[in-house]
Amino acid sequence: MYRLTVQQEALLADLRQIAAGSIAPYADEVDAKSRFPREAFDALAAAGWLALTIPEAYGGQGQGVRLACAALDEIALHCASTAMIYLMHLCGSACFVAHPEGHEDTLRQIAAGRCLTTLAWSEKGSRSHFWAPVSEASLADGHVVLNASKSWVTAAGEADLFVVSTRLPESAGTAGVMLYAVAREDAGIGVSGAWDALGLRGNDSAPMTLDNCRIPRERALCEEGQGFPRMMEILPWFNLGNSAISVGLAEAATGATAGHLSGARLEHLDSRLAELPTLRARLATMRIETDRARAHLASALDALESGAPNTMLLVLESKAAAAGTAAQVTDLAMQACGGAAFSKHLGLERNFRDARAAAVMAPTSDVLLDFIGRALCGMELF
Repeated sequence: MYRLTVQQEALLADLRQIAAGSIAPYADEVDAKSRFPREAFDALAAAGWLALTIPEAYGGQGQGVRLACAALDEIALHCASTAMIYLMHLCGSACFVAHPEGHEDTLRQIAAGRCLTTLAWSEKGSRSHFWAPVSEASLADGHVVLNASKSWVTAAGEADLFVVSTRLPESAGTAGVMLYAVAREDAGIGVSGAWDALGLRGNDSAPMTLDNCRIPRERALCEEGQGFPRMMEILPWFNLGNSAISVGLAEAATGATAGHLSGARLEHLDSRLAELPTLRARLATMRIETDRARAHLASALDALESGAPNTMLLVLESKAAAAGTAAQVTDLAMQACGGAAFSKHLGLERNFRDARAAAVMAPTSDVLLDFIGRALCGMELF
C-alpha cells in the first residue's frame, strides 16, 4: 500500500534483515527488562537508518515521510519500543532539516549515525497539550537560559540531542513559543526515574528537567516566536509515523493469530483451532481492520505529498484511527488465541500492551477527535 520506488523497496529489504537480526531477537528482553534496545540502534546507525531523512547535501539519504512510515510499520512488527524511539528521532531530525542555518554540523553528525535525537515538548503544566509549554526562557549575555520540567521524554537517558520547547518571556498561549537544540552534555539537564509502564517498556521514557540550562541563542530551531508553526510542520511526521507503528502492531497480532489458529490442535476432536468458524471470523475482522488502517495511512500520505485540501484532516484522523485499530485488533487476538495469548510465547501479550500507548500519547485520541470535530464544524483548532 505504500507504493515505494525500486530504490525504496531495496532499502526496506535491508531494514527487514536488520529487524530479523538485531531487533526481533531482543524484543522480549527489551520489554521484560524495560531497557533501551541498544542492539537495534547500533545496527540502524551502522546501516545509515538514522540518516534516512537527512538531505543528501549533508550526507543523508534524503528520503521522506512515505518511506519513514513503511520503515516504522516494519520495525513495529517486531518491537514497538524500538519503533517509537526511531519515530522520535525522525521528528527531532525533521526540526533540524526545517531550520538548517547554523546546524549544518549537527545534520552531518546525524547523517553519520553519531547523533540520536528526540523531542522534549510535553510539560507537566500543560500535560498532553504539547503545543503550549508553560515554561519561560530568559535571556542573558547572548545566551538563552532554560528552566523547564518536561514530561516523559522518549529516549531521555540515551538521546544525544533534544529539541526543547519553551516560551519567550512574558508571551502567552502559542505566541512566543520557541524551539531550541539542547545537547546531552549541556549543564543543567537532569533525567529522573526509570520507565516502568504498561507498554512500550523499552522506549527509555522519563521526565527531564532543565535547571538554568544555558545555551547560545544560535541553538534556536525557528525564527523568533515561531515555534508553534514549526511544531505544526512536524505534527504530520509524528501523527503519520505513530499511525504506522499502530498498523505494525496490528499486523504483528494478525500474523501471530493466524499462525496459532493454523497450528494449534484440538487433539480430542482431531482438528485445528482454525476449523472453528468463530475464531476464523475474528481473524478475518483483524485482517480487514489492519488493511483499512494501512489504507487510511496511505491516503494521508498521498494527500500530504500532493498538497490536497483535506491533508490536515487526514493527518489528524490517521493517528486516532490507527490507535483504535491497534487496540481493537490486539483485543481480538487475545480472544481468538485464549490462554496462549496471555502467556508470552506468542508475543500477543506484548502487542496488546504496546497498542494501548497511542491513544494516550499526545495528541491523545480524545484531543484528536475534538480537533476533527472542530475542523468539520469550521471552528478554529487552537
